[in-house]
Formats: sequence, C-alpha cells, structure tokens
Amino acid sequence: MAESYMFEIPKHHKSIIKVIGVGGGGSNAVNHMYNQGIKDVEFIVCNTDAQALKSSPIPNRLQIGIGLTEGLGAGASPEVGKNAALESKEDIRQMLGDDTKMVFITAGMGGGTGTGAAPIIAKIARDMDLLTVGIVTAPFGFEGRKKMNAANEGIAALKENCDTVLVILNDKLREIHGNLPISKAFAEADNILTTAAKGIAEIITVPGYVNVDFMDVQTVMKGAGAAVMGSASAEGEGRALRAAEMAISSPLLNSQDILGAKKILLSIISGEEAELQMDELTEITEYIQDKAGDDAEVIFGHGIDVDHGQSISVTVIATGFETPLVEARPTTKKTVIDLESNQPIERNVEKPSFVQKPTQSSLFSAGFEKPEPRQEIDEVENKDDSDDDNITSGYTFLSRLAQKYDIEEVGPEANDDPEIRMRNERIELDHEEQRYKDFLEMKRNKLQQQARLREEKLRSSGNYHIKNDDIKEKLEIPAYQRRQVRLNDAPPSSESNVSRYNLNDDDEIMGNNKFLHDNVD
Repeated sequence: MAESYMFEIPKHHKSIIKVIGVGGGGSNAVNHMYNQGIKDVEFIVCNTDAQALKSSPIPNRLQIGIGLTEGLGAGASPEVGKNAALESKEDIRQMLGDDTKMVFITAGMGGGTGTGAAPIIAKIARDMDLLTVGIVTAPFGFEGRKKMNAANEGIAALKENCDTVLVILNDKLREIHGNLPISKAFAEADNILTTAAKGIAEIITVPGYVNVDFMDVQTVMKGAGAAVMGSASAEGEGRALRAAEMAISSPLLNSQDILGAKKILLSIISGEEAELQMDELTEITEYIQDKAGDDAEVIFGHGIDVDHGQSISVTVIATGFETPLVEARPTTKKTVIDLESNQPIERNVEKPSFVQKPTQSSLFSAGFEKPEPRQEIDEVENKDDSDDDNITSGYTFLSRLAQKYDIEEVGPEANDDPEIRMRNERIELDHEEQRYKDFLEMKRNKLQQQARLREEKLRSSGNYHIKNDDIKEKLEIPAYQRRQVRLNDAPPSSESNVSRYNLNDDDEIMGNNKFLHDNVD
C-alpha cells in the first residue's frame, strides 16, 4: 500500500509588501483600502491617538510616542509627531520585520502625526534597504494656510527619505467632482489613495501572462524621486485606447505630462469574458510610448482578473523626470485686484492695498504669502460732506493710500518663522479692512444725506396747496379770460355775409336765388 504524505501549509504568510497608514488621514485611507481589499499585502495603522487606533478594523496597529503623547494625539503639531516616531523607532523596525521588501507609507499631510512621523518611518524603512513609496494627500484649500504650509514642509521631508513619492492634490478632486459634501470629498480622497496603492501593489502580487515582478517595480521606482501615476478602466468599443487616454488624464497625474519620463511601468488587466486582444495591446503600448517619448523605457505586464468582466484597466507609473514635477519655493508674484470690479489690474496703474494671490496650480505653489509688516497708514482726512467729489469708489480710496505707501514684493526669505509672518499679515489685513469699513460707512452716510435732501426738495416743489375755490374758478372761467386775453367778436354762423339785394337802377330782390321767393306760401 502506497504511503500518502500530508504537507501542512502555513495559515499565515507574511507579505513582502506592507501598507502603513500614518496619522488620522493615513489611517482612514488604509482602513478604506482594507475594506476594499488589496491582494497579498499587509496593512498596518500607526498613530499617536489610542482612541483612533481602537476604532480601526485592521489587526496590525502600532501606537507611537506613548511616553510623549500618552495616547492623546499630536495636537496638530508635526514636531510632536516627529518626536513620537523617534521615541518608537525600535517598534517601527520590528513592525517592518525581516520579510518586508516594499513599504507604502500613506498619510494626509498638514496635520501632526502624519506630517511629522511619516518622514521618520520612511527613513527607517530606507535604512533597512526597503523599497519605500510615499502616497500622500495635500490638504484642501479650505483647511487653512497653516496646514498647507505644514504639508509643504512634510512632503519635502518625505521626498528626502523615500524612493518615490506620489502627491495627490485634494483640490484637484474638487475641480473634477465639483461641490461635494465634506464627507464625500474626504472619501473621494481615500478612493484615490486606494487606487494608487492597489495599482502599484497588484502589479506585483497579481500574476499575469506577461508578468511584472517585484524587481521590475524596483527598477522603475528605486531612487526615482517624484513620480506620477494614472489609472483608468473602460469597456466596449475602443476600450483599449480610451482606458489609456483616461489613465494619462487621471487626477492622480496632477495635470503632469509624462513626456520626459525615463521609465514607465505599465500594467494592463482584463477580464475573462473579454480578454485583451493583440491589437489592443499594441494600441495601448504605442500610445503610451508616443506620450512618454522615444527615450522612455516602458516595462509592461498583462494579467486577468475575473472581477473585470468585459472591461480593461490600464495603470501607468512614470518616474525619472529630469526636472522637478512641482516647485517647492512659493512664488512672489502678486495680482492686484480692483475691489469693485473684482478684476486684476496691471502693475503700471495705481495699486490698491489689498493683494490677492492667483489660484494655486500645483501643490508647492500654494499661494499663501506672508508679507512683512509695513508702516502703519495714517488716517485720511475727510473733506467737507457738502463736497460731492468726496464720494469716491473704494478703489480710488485705497489707491490714494497706495500712492503714499508702495506695496513691496516680499519673497519667502523675508521671515523664516511662518507663525510670525501669518500673525503680522493678519494684523495688517485687519487694520486695512477696518479702514475700508470706515470709508464705506462714511460713503453710506453721505449718500443717505443726499437722498434726504432730494426727497425734501421734491416735496417742497410739488406742494401747491390748491383750494376748492381755485379749482371751481379754473373749471368755469376759460383760460384766455383768466389770462386776460382780448378776443374780437366774430359774426355768428347763422348770418350770411352775402347780400340779398342787387345794387342797380332797379332796387329789388334778386330773382336768381332758388331758395328765396317773393310770395311766401
């Protein structure tokens, strides 16, 4: 009798890929990824807030900075988040383990734990020679200037410690999806982070006919610096080209053209019902090659996923750009806005005191400048209220102030302390706004006074005080008699100007009138 052998398969196999959510925003994103499911990756949430960790469905949790924060969070301070990660760096190394080859670090930048701790965790992973990829979000514009400045600094620190960093601009989602409710806006940001992590991880973990392994991904992303990624799905006629075009125009790319990238990682997944055709594969690869340029090295893989049905998905990761994708230095360009027309004014005209930055077009040109304090503007003497020329527009009023105190172009080197610059700007803006409010109040009072004068004048000129006797006289006596105009008497119409007598030798009545007869009947 032949012997049979039983092999015990391990119940748990640690993945070589770990996805770490750092801070509140990163943990929310990883919770969303965990619920959506990414094949063969291990999820970890890392936070200073013990209460937030307990609410996470992910079993692998790491509380950092227990001695520093006592589990109460970082209080929106990146410095506290950084020190918390340094305090728990041995726990972080142990969490990464020996089997890990690739680490995704996801965080919502601008807060405390994610902004401060994510670069430290990335540095620890990089020191362990792990392929480290950062996938982070920049805050919405409505979250405030301070948070945007903190996010800029956190992303700059993260780029120094990661092989590749993908930055998702939340304001791009607002441009694409419109005016969403707050909860849906943040949920959409989590969806984009999930798409990014899933798109990269499953290139490795999902086998395909043309397989892309971990070393292929490492070739593209190791030491690549900034990267862009796009992912899209399409089905029906022309699905291959449409999926490739939508991937290139994906919001993940932040309007960045892939032209100039040295390496392109291309993943194509199709369903079993409608497998990818050779012509479709040729169409996609040629389109991506044309967009990236002839010098770009394109590494592509193809696999089948039963969940795709008749659709096809294309994921593009572009790295190795010679020039930075985003500029980290804040711009000093200013736009002068007319307060009444709300239109920009050229610099060669009178300059109003209010200065507004243009809408940000990239993450690091966030548009929050901190001008250094200028000399306080003296009160403007009011002219006599009776002078109508004193009623001027808000633009003219502020222009006169600007003639005496010129606006200075202030660069980022003006003051190194962002809090001092913000406080000085706030004080100055409050001062100028109060002056403008006083001017508007003066203008409003002047207009009200002129309106009262016009009303009184109309009432005095229109009041005739007509009596009943005057009305009777006007009705009975003709106007020409009241004005004493003399008229000559005219003969009545019943009298004829033609004589009935013929003046000749025979004095008699004419007989040639058929209406007149000598004998009356």
